[in-house]
Formats: sequence, C-alpha cells, structure tokens
Amino acid sequence: MDMIQVYIHPTCEIWNSISNRTLQNISHLKNLVTPIIDNVKNYGDVALKTYTRKYDHADIKHIQVTEEEFNKADMQISNCFKKSIEIAYRNIKYFHEKQMHEETPIEISKGVFCWRKIIPIEKVGFYIPGGSSPLFSTVLMLGIPGNLSGCKNIILCTPPNKNGEIHPSILYTARYVGITRIYKVGGAQAIAAMAYGTESISSVYKIFGPGNSYVTIAKQIVSQRGIVSIDIPAGPSEIAIMADETANPEFVASDLLSQSEHDPDSYILLVTPNNQFWIEKVKKELKKQFLDIDKKQDIVEKSLKKSKIIVLSSLDECLTLINQIAPEHLIINCKNASYWGEKVTNAGSVFLGNYSPVSAGDYASGTNHVLPTYGYAKFYSGVSIDSFIKKITFQKISKKGLKNLSECINILSSEEGLLAHKKSINIRLKNEF
Repeated sequence: MDMIQVYIHPTCEIWNSISNRTLQNISHLKNLVTPIIDNVKNYGDVALKTYTRKYDHADIKHIQVTEEEFNKADMQISNCFKKSIEIAYRNIKYFHEKQMHEETPIEISKGVFCWRKIIPIEKVGFYIPGGSSPLFSTVLMLGIPGNLSGCKNIILCTPPNKNGEIHPSILYTARYVGITRIYKVGGAQAIAAMAYGTESISSVYKIFGPGNSYVTIAKQIVSQRGIVSIDIPAGPSEIAIMADETANPEFVASDLLSQSEHDPDSYILLVTPNNQFWIEKVKKELKKQFLDIDKKQDIVEKSLKKSKIIVLSSLDECLTLINQIAPEHLIINCKNASYWGEKVTNAGSVFLGNYSPVSAGDYASGTNHVLPTYGYAKFYSGVSIDSFIKKITFQKISKKGLKNLSECINILSSEEGLLAHKKSINIRLKNEF
C-alpha cells in the first residue's frame, strides 16, 4: 500500500479540501477545553495539579522549577549539546537583532512633530511542548527576541514527565537565554494559568508558543475573552513542497518525513508538475527512509497516510495552489527557485533550493520557527521582534503649527457634525500671536 496518495489534476472538491483546511471538530474541542480554563480560573493551583495528574500522570508538589532542578539538568547535558545551543543562539540572535530600530520624530509640517515610541510588552508567557519531543528549540525562538525586545517579566510553562520532571534540555536552554521562572504545567490548563494567574503563576499580557489542537483552542478562547493577547494560532506542523525535475527525490522525501514526525495531524503536501517516473522515485525514497526511522514510526505513518502528492500542469498552477494554502513551511525546490520565491504571497517561512531544508530553520539558520498554521499565514506573520513590542504614537504641535492646521480641521470636524472638536482647536487660537 502506498504511504502517500497521489492526485493528478485534482477535482475542485480535492483542491478545496487541500486549501481550505481548518481545525477539525472545533466545537467539540471548545466543549472540552472551556471547562478546563474555567476551573483553572476559579480554583488556581488545585486545578493545575489535578489536571497534571489526569493528563500527564504526574503528582507535583511544587509547580515551579527549583534551583536544584536547574543544576541537575545542567549536569545531564552533554558538552556537544551546549556547544550546539551556543551556535544556534548566536545565529538566531544575530538575525533578530537586525529587526530592531529606533524611530525618530518627523516634522510633518512646520511646527507639527509626530513620532512613535517602542515599548516592550511587560509580561509575556511562553508555552513549550514537552513529552516525547521537548521543544527546547522553541525556547530559543521565543526567549531570544523576548529578551532583545526588553520584556521585563518572562515565564515559561511546559508539561512534566510521569516523574514530575521537566526535560533537562528545556531547563538548560531556558536558563541559557535567561528564563528562570518555569512551571510544570502543560496543555490548556497552562494557557489558562498564564491568562488568569494562579497562586503560583502570575498572569501575563501575551502568550506565545505552539501546541496541539487543545492548546491552540485554549489560546484562541482566552484571547477572544479579552483576557490576554496571543502570538499566532500555531497548531500541528505543516510543510508544502513545490518541486520540479531538478529536485533531488532523496532530499524531497527526507523533507516530507522530517515534518511528519512532529504529530499524526501534521499537514504534508508535495505539489509538482513532474512526470510519474520522478514521483515514483520520491515514493520509493519515502518507503526506504521510513524503514530507517528508529523512533516515531507510528506518528510518521499516520501523518503520511493523510498526506498528498498533487500533480498539476505547470509551476504557475502549483504556485497558485500554494498561495491558496498559505502553508507554515514552504520549500521551493525547482529551477530558478528565487524567481518563484518572489511570487509567494502567503507562507509562514520559505526555503529555497536543494540545500535549504526546513530543519535548518527549525534550529539554527537564524529565522524564527514559530509560524502561523491552518492557512493563517494569509494574514499573520511568524514571531519576530515586533511580536514582543507595542508602539505608542506621540505628537508635539506649536501654536503656529496648530494655526496652520486649523482651517483643515475646522472643515473636516464640521462635516462630521463634531463641533466640540472644532472648538477645541479654535479656543487655543483666539489670542493673537
């Protein structure tokens, strides 16, 4: 049986199902998540410990990670891991530093000065998935721009294992980037704790981080309630690959597999105008490389069974579909990849050519890997320095500057019938200069 389904010139129904994906069973998920959020809001730490026992099968006495646990984690981490974190940290920091800039006052007209002041968001919370894949890389992706932006209070929630412990790689990486307030809480209950606060966990103004469908729904619920802001709706991993005959089938197969190991619900798609012979090479490589996977074969297999190879008439048609999909990750692996990259309008992050795998961006090339999924890349950007700041506008106007604007403002405010607006201008100008 084929591991991945091939559709040649798909019907409108298939085309729409590919491009218009959404969170499945959203009403069912809301019904499950809403009581969790409300219980954490009402019962605080008691609810957190109850849900940790229920979902993570761990009894935790202390919700916050202790200094002793940090020190223990440090001793468990290899020197080669520490060196790799150092390299990744340096690259990610360098890329994000270039996003920082100061704005200077602009003289709009004589005597009228306007400007924006950049203010870091004071309190932010990070959600880091744990379990069998502790995403310490996401600690780098959030912690580095958070610190560069100047956020004063940063906390981190991540689920414990059955022994009530956090994976040492997460603890080491967090302390490396300067995050020491870490809590042993996962799932929707962690999102609720950061939104409302509990006895142990202080509430924040904005929540960052990817997660499963429950976490994604929880983030949307607390955001819709106006309790807290969120970064982006970031669910299971997605990859779309646009490839032609110049793409190496071995590389293409490895990219499909690399993202499928994240989650059974990962979204995996290959779009190509290539002939059946090239496609068969990709499918053969998929089977071969699948057999070499030591761990997570079950997750990969479930993910690939939902995945698709779409065969279209041309690269133009392929790109049209890609822009409708707005994938989290997009690999353009074809001749003149940079040319086609310029035509991309909807994607979270784009990788050009045979030697630009998504895995590079996931860890160490420098770009951020916290990206919009479910097609939200049509109107969301990935996490950046801008995600951690807000901008307040200022203006300073001289009397002469106001006089120069007065006729314009009088006419416009009168047209809207807001005569008190007009008076607030004229009262300042009634005396002669």
